[in-house]
Amino acid sequence: MDADLSSRRRMLAALEGRPTDRVPCCFMIFSALRSKCASDEEFVRKQVELGLDTVVETASWTAGRSPEHRDLPGLHLRYPEGTEIRYRRETGRGGRPVLHKEYVTPAGTLTAAATITEDWPYPGVVPLFDDYLIPRSQKFLIETRQDLEVLRFLLADPAPEDAAQFQQHAAEAKALAAELDLLVTGGMGVGLEAGGWLCGLEQLVLRALDEPDFVTELVELLHAWNLKRMQVVLGADVDLFVRRGWYEGTDFWSPELFRAFVYPYLQREAALAHEQGAKFGYINTSGTMPVLDQIIEAGVDVLIGVDPVEGKGTDLAEMKRRAEGRIALWGGVNGFITVEGGSEEEIRQAVHAALGTLGPTGFILSPVDNIRDESPATWRNVQVFIQAWKEARQ
Repeated sequence: MDADLSSRRRMLAALEGRPTDRVPCCFMIFSALRSKCASDEEFVRKQVELGLDTVVETASWTAGRSPEHRDLPGLHLRYPEGTEIRYRRETGRGGRPVLHKEYVTPAGTLTAAATITEDWPYPGVVPLFDDYLIPRSQKFLIETRQDLEVLRFLLADPAPEDAAQFQQHAAEAKALAAELDLLVTGGMGVGLEAGGWLCGLEQLVLRALDEPDFVTELVELLHAWNLKRMQVVLGADVDLFVRRGWYEGTDFWSPELFRAFVYPYLQREAALAHEQGAKFGYINTSGTMPVLDQIIEAGVDVLIGVDPVEGKGTDLAEMKRRAEGRIALWGGVNGFITVEGGSEEEIRQAVHAALGTLGPTGFILSPVDNIRDESPATWRNVQVFIQAWKEARQ
């Protein structure tokens, strides 16, 4: 092992469970800093200045990405020719506006409706894929088998012009990564989680019990679409492909349902990433312990989002025992409660506990899963977090 590895080599060693010169620290998501930066490049350089082992994301977290799929960044989603989008607004219960959306296609029409709350971030738009839909939808998009056929039409193969645009952006990202010797990531992939946006989480779980064939058809459709997008992203020679699975843990799904509706697709996607020479990461921040062995068996290289506070049932010592030599772990400290809201001593203790329990190999330190608050108090806490990490490696 070299005495002083480059950031990229350090991250790759951690992902592979090999010894490193120190445990890397890379924030999963850092919205509070990103909002202060004028570009992706500035965001990366600011993190490097902080001493972090940041990555360069081809799936950018910029605010300018399409409102149709802001929570699924990366390759643009373009609706096929012949699709017409129609909107109408009405006043709903309590005087709140409700925005209705129709997707009129040659395969049929899909309809959705969402209550427009004060914090709704998309003026005049109801996205296709987004977390905001789950608690605010008055009508979810997918309800019947016929709806699945229309969805199949909407989720077309990536358009050549969008693939070309992605490759151009990826080339710029890779040039910056080469200059700074940083890891390059691609994504985001999605599977069953997208079913929550389309059907509602409660409804989807109930249908998995009552109509498993319906859910199987839905996840097969999403998987086929996701693979096509993965192939474009992996064609950019990224180091790590990331699939999101925040809503795929046992807070919602039993281990048996995970085995039926997540595991097979996770396994195929990990295999595709490996065929293309990339690592495969899976984001799952809560309800992970009962399905950890399945995640490992699927061939995932790194579990992203290990949260000891808000992660239901997460036991750092037990997770490390089961993961050792089999899968890397990324996280270790809660972002919202500990880093944004904790005292300096609580943050230092959490950092040292994470490093001592999950390190020294196969571990990447991060707040889970985001630092959003932009206040001076939170920025001081972020500096405490980083300083505690730097002190621990000396």
